[in-house]
Amino acid sequence: MSDTIPPAELIAAMARRARDAARTLAAATDADKAAALHQAARALRDDAAAILAANAIDLDRARRAGLSAALLDRLGLDDARLAGVADAIAAVADLADPVGQVIDAATRPNGLALSRVRVPIGVIGIVYESRPNVTADAAALCVRSGNAVILRGGSEAVESNRAIHAALVRGLLAGGLPVDAVQLVPVTDRAAVGAMLAAAGAIDLIIPRGGRSLVERVQVDARVPVLAHLDGINHIFVHRSATPDMAISVVVDAKMRRTGVCGAMETLLIDRDWPHAAALIGALADTGCVVRGDAAARALVPGIAPADDADWDTEYLDAIAAVAMVDNLDGALAHIAAHGSHHTDAIVAADAGVAEDFLRRVDSAIVLWNASTQFADGGEFGLGAEIGIATGRLHARGPVALEGLTTYKWIGRGSGQVRG
Repeated sequence: MSDTIPPAELIAAMARRARDAARTLAAATDADKAAALHQAARALRDDAAAILAANAIDLDRARRAGLSAALLDRLGLDDARLAGVADAIAAVADLADPVGQVIDAATRPNGLALSRVRVPIGVIGIVYESRPNVTADAAALCVRSGNAVILRGGSEAVESNRAIHAALVRGLLAGGLPVDAVQLVPVTDRAAVGAMLAAAGAIDLIIPRGGRSLVERVQVDARVPVLAHLDGINHIFVHRSATPDMAISVVVDAKMRRTGVCGAMETLLIDRDWPHAAALIGALADTGCVVRGDAAARALVPGIAPADDADWDTEYLDAIAAVAMVDNLDGALAHIAAHGSHHTDAIVAADAGVAEDFLRRVDSAIVLWNASTQFADGGEFGLGAEIGIATGRLHARGPVALEGLTTYKWIGRGSGQVRG
């Protein structure tokens, strides 16, 4: 039936139901929302066999369509990953409710008591690709923060998303929350995305999660405020003071733990005066990573491929890394400023002064010292699940979790004050 409804009408009807659900959510107690999310996590575990069967259908279609290994990795679920998705929902349920938190308060000289208090944004639209876990993560975070959500997943994960959504809705209903709090756009027509982007006044915030083409389309076409992240062109700079064993461990993990995540290292920068560069490059290549280096890196390790200009601006999401030799900290900072995406950048160094300088001067949402870029994750930050990593400078930055899905209002408590 939904296939015959024009996309604009479909999204408008979903948004109206979401607005009604958002009003109910805004009045729900902390305990109500937490209990319903625990029910949703339980439903996800109970439906594991059906969800994995649906995911197998998506994976089969994706393989026949020729999707890359990185995209297949993002799409795929197994028992452990699905258990992790359910655990993430439960973890969000146990987080402190941001709604009602007092950000700050003051009493004016006339006795008027003012406070800024966190409130839900309202109706959030999320457009995403490939990863079916986003269906659960987004639903949990939006419900916990008192927002209704309209989800539009990618066509490559349609069966997985529908199975996960069905389990979530059953759990929320069992917990006493409205089923329209979490809605999944039932069609794969790209016009539905356009209708969401045009739904100013009906949808309060759009969050795209996917590749550059998706994010850029949303940013260009949206008539609704957008909270976006772009590519994870993430760097690790190995300073001349770095300990060799630590550098190898951090770099290999950052690139190869999971190559298809947005927190994976894509470019390795090595101080020209660090004497262990060849060993580090060799260790990375030994893991099966294809290393592409500048002239100085290839002079140290002749077997690696040459890097071209495009390599410094590419998010590979694969077992490929670009390597450049740089002149100390200033060279690393210049390279990151020219080619970075303001996502996640790290330094490996024993020199605390240099490291603190790096942390202060790199303009990225996440900046790390002596740690893998793969920690760019809401769960690792203690935030539970995440909607994504925001790389802009307004509203929210870095892992967007509960706090990033709220706004605030001013509340004034007076005793008859007038301005006169």
